[in-house]
Amino acid sequence: MQRLILFGSAVRAAAAGSGGLHASYFPSTRHASVSRTLSQDQPTNNTGHFRCYSLPHRTLINVSGQDIYPFLQGIITNDMTLLAEDVCAMYAHMLNVQGRTLYDIIIYSLKENPNGFNGVLLECDNIVQESIMRLLKVYKIRRKVNISLCPSLSLWALLPWNKDAVLGKSKPDVTAADKVLVLEQDPRTELMGWRMITSCQDNLHEIVSACRRGNTEEYHRHRYEIGLPEGVGDLPPGEALPLESNLVYMQGISFSKGCYIGQELTARTHHTGVIRKRLMPVTMSAPAENLDQGAALETEGGRPAGKYRAGIDKLGLGLIRLAHAKESLKLKSSDDMTVTLQATVPDWWPKNTEDK
Repeated sequence: MQRLILFGSAVRAAAAGSGGLHASYFPSTRHASVSRTLSQDQPTNNTGHFRCYSLPHRTLINVSGQDIYPFLQGIITNDMTLLAEDVCAMYAHMLNVQGRTLYDIIIYSLKENPNGFNGVLLECDNIVQESIMRLLKVYKIRRKVNISLCPSLSLWALLPWNKDAVLGKSKPDVTAADKVLVLEQDPRTELMGWRMITSCQDNLHEIVSACRRGNTEEYHRHRYEIGLPEGVGDLPPGEALPLESNLVYMQGISFSKGCYIGQELTARTHHTGVIRKRLMPVTMSAPAENLDQGAALETEGGRPAGKYRAGIDKLGLGLIRLAHAKESLKLKSSDDMTVTLQATVPDWWPKNTEDK
């Protein structure tokens, strides 16, 4: 786990020179909001306490066999050789030939697993699980790999109560290790806590001590509050560009590995260093339920400023033109009302030393 944290830090440092924005570039209210969200109703002695969320919107696919690493190496943005060594969880995108994101995935290593599973587990949006299965089978060709869904497994997100735990200083206390296949820090950002995969569908208290179950809507609210995309709602298949979606910031891409599908445009964009739009957290003057995904954003002066993506309550994500990111933005709601939005820079983005 220590290797994984250091790897993520190194990538974030490298990303600072590739379109990174200093936190002072935007109004900075996000960190205080996150602290409030994670501390609501927390116990008096909160060290090691976690709020646990079932993730029914995500599904798991088991990929096993002797060719899994070269097989996945050619179709994901990240470097499978890291997972073959001592990194246990990895974020990545699967792209189309035009270099646009099809699916966001998390891959978990199952080395020395006693539960009958082997190879890796691939986490994805359950809406597109059949599409991913078909895509994997298309590229399988003659490789020795087996691909199957895992309906018997249960996926959880564990978010700590306090800031110190969020920053990786506390780990969930597992009391039934034989029922846990995976317990790893979320590879995208430490602010997303831990990912847990178990063979137990319920009775969470039998597995993790000092854990209180939360509802999935609260998990999504936390994601939007810190500005982290997940699934086809936030990353529309065939539309989203990986670098505009902050894939570098989430340790989800390697620029030194061999060829993979969609690499050419992605590598060219990275090496030019020009990223004019980014997926950013926004706060809105009206609930997200009244907003259409893909609605055009404008400045107060009527200039194009990006697109609204998705959200919950008054929190959401927008693909924002960086030239207008500090301005108050607006869009028309489904009932023809004008809604204002304000973008902020997430705390987990790398700091640009040039802005100091």
